[in-house]
Amino acid sequence: MPTTIREVIQVLERVAPPVYQESYDNAGLIVGDPSAEVKGVVCSLDATEEVVAEAAAKGCNLVVAHHPIVFKGLKRLNGSNYVERTVIRAIREGVAIYAIHTNLDNVYHRGVNATIAERLGLENTAILAPKTVGHKLSLRVEAERAGALQAELESAGVQRIHIAGGSDRLRLEGYLPDALVGATGALLRSEGIHEYELVKVENADAGYGSGMVGELPEAMEEKAFLDYLIERMKTPVIRHTALRNMPVKKVALCGGSGSFLLKAARACGADVFITGDFKYHEFFDAEGKIVVMDIGHFESEQFTIELLRDIIGENFSTFALHLTGVRTNPVNYYHK
Repeated sequence: MPTTIREVIQVLERVAPPVYQESYDNAGLIVGDPSAEVKGVVCSLDATEEVVAEAAAKGCNLVVAHHPIVFKGLKRLNGSNYVERTVIRAIREGVAIYAIHTNLDNVYHRGVNATIAERLGLENTAILAPKTVGHKLSLRVEAERAGALQAELESAGVQRIHIAGGSDRLRLEGYLPDALVGATGALLRSEGIHEYELVKVENADAGYGSGMVGELPEAMEEKAFLDYLIERMKTPVIRHTALRNMPVKKVALCGGSGSFLLKAARACGADVFITGDFKYHEFFDAEGKIVVMDIGHFESEQFTIELLRDIIGENFSTFALHLTGVRTNPVNYYHK
């Protein structure tokens, strides 16, 4: 059976439900027909015109990217900038573009930040800034229906589902963000389940939120950790605040632009905070309480490409799957 673009999207969105994306984001299928058969996939951090051309040259008709090429509405489509040219090229070449952005940033399991933590060998990891309000779902279901219902609810974005008790009827509990309440209720009613509870709770889903914090297996001296960070994250340069002459054990991090999490990183007692895109005045906010280590936006997220390849490859074997050969980082470094 041929695989459709919709089926690939469903697999990706089981890992990172769209409801978890931030309000400013534009994740999802940006160009293309979801019912089209997948002939091949190119995974990339950015969906640029060059990546679309690469996909077409390789006989692929789907680009799966982390960053959306379109963030704001397009009023014209005449090729006047790189966004319009990319969309035009994609349509002309018959290449679909799908983006999985802040929803992949915001999940604990197999997300962008988990990938960074894994590369750094961090232990005892947790979401740095969990989303603090959600709902707890409780219901009873026939034992023979429990497994199928659990799978449906997980696909819809319900997290940490637990089934227990009884032989004929089992109790099912799970947690979900506020934005999923209506859709979850509709799903249950479509399954003929009308007796259930959705109760608002605090800290309902510690598996959903921004950034990550964890610990190194053994503490490292700061300069040794900087060398380790360069080696593990393959970054050519690290901008950082003054070193504190203290060992590094607890590490906070955020892929991409994470300066908004500095306060949370300080509050959790982290020794360093790793991210990208720190502005000059934002470095002052460390106030000697933590070492900010800016490794660059692209550098912090570059291994997301392999993550996307792995998620897709574990589920499909009917089409070619490629990591892009195009380096999409718009930032270059000069070393004399």
